[in-house]
Amino acid sequence: MKETISYDDFSKLDIRIGTILSAERVEGSSKLLRLMIDTGDEQGRQLVAGIGEVIEDVESLVGQQIPVLVNLKPKKLMGVESQGMILAADDEGKPVLLHPESDVSNGSTVR
Repeated sequence: MKETISYDDFSKLDIRIGTILSAERVEGSSKLLRLMIDTGDEQGRQLVAGIGEVIEDVESLVGQQIPVLVNLKPKKLMGVESQGMILAADDEGKPVLLHPESDVSNGSTVR
């Protein structure tokens, strides 16, 4: 278990629901995918996610809603800028995507 944080620390995270608009493999990587996400106020936020080894049909991601940490400092991964991070469960070292129980508006806050 990680260190306990305060509610103030948690409230700094801006987690929103977004819809995957497009998905493609990052050239030269079996693990990384480049995702374009509609986060409500921004249609086309680019994320790089390390889920490529568990996703066989990358196109099947299009249209899925996922939670996204939108206020993470951008970082380049294999030359591609990631402007946030998707949230996924870790099941014995393999990522499993999280989804809302029903469709929600893009940009809905996770709290």
